[in-house]
Amino acid sequence: MSHHSLIRTSFGAGSTADDVVAGLDLAGVRAIVTGATSGLGRETARALASTGAEVTLAVRNPARGAAVAADITATTGNPAVQSARLDLADPAAIARFTDRWEGPLHLLINNAGVMLSTLGRTRQGWELQFATNHLGHFALAAGLHRALAAGAAERGGARIVALTSGAHMYSPVVFEDLHFVRRAYDPQLAYGQSKTANSLFTVEATRRWAADGIVANAVNPGGVSTGLQRDFTQEMKDHLDRLEAAGVFAYKTVEQGAATTLVAATAPEFARSGGHYLDDCNEAATVADEAELAGNSHAVKQWACDPMAAQQLWEVSVDLIRQN
Repeated sequence: MSHHSLIRTSFGAGSTADDVVAGLDLAGVRAIVTGATSGLGRETARALASTGAEVTLAVRNPARGAAVAADITATTGNPAVQSARLDLADPAAIARFTDRWEGPLHLLINNAGVMLSTLGRTRQGWELQFATNHLGHFALAAGLHRALAAGAAERGGARIVALTSGAHMYSPVVFEDLHFVRRAYDPQLAYGQSKTANSLFTVEATRRWAADGIVANAVNPGGVSTGLQRDFTQEMKDHLDRLEAAGVFAYKTVEQGAATTLVAATAPEFARSGGHYLDDCNEAATVADEAELAGNSHAVKQWACDPMAAQQLWEVSVDLIRQN
């Protein structure tokens, strides 16, 4: 269903973050990585720091953020690593973060995410997975748009990377009931919806902002065992084990999982081209919405890259953030 030839790189499923950034000099590049105190975010921040980039870890826990920043500086020799407080479920905290940001920004890595097994809501009544994974990152990107445009003008381009998941296959964005007010709460559907939203964000961000030199791409890191799974029910863990046994997906190391993020962030193939969904370090093929997960776990469903849904999601998101 893809109408253009898929963008390929020299990297693949086994590539690591260090493979992707090998030989890169990103001195002068300013990057923000959300959720950078553990797992994929931490490895992404470390790999970027190893290239000489200036990296800000945007994290909920400032003490942990400072400790991780110090550790990355110690292991990479790059002193330009700092942390700043950011709570993606709190619009006021996001506004404080974006208001305090000074100067250009070249790379925004929307890596943070929550995966919950029970229904949570923000103060605004928003379903917590959608609010954190999509709306928080949406507000962050919108608040940093001017900084990204300045970064693009300075270096000939700026990039946003949004982390999505094969779980996007479980649900489109259900505009009639975004926050599970009218339907029974299903954590898998709620997570899936938020991950579809992450992908749709990149489609519309690129459409709106490409003229400013800003492109956005979505990344499926693959099955990586991280802190994200701490709230998995046993049922969810068993389901993943069955998929793995059936060969639908294989667990990756954190280093391999972060590689696809770094391809979207640094590879020349994605410097000017956005709205793509990457898997195993390459652009993934698009499949029909009714496609089964089995055998298609490395593809992207149409509903996660549909330009009309992307535009609608953007408008709905602006309204939600504005009302708050």
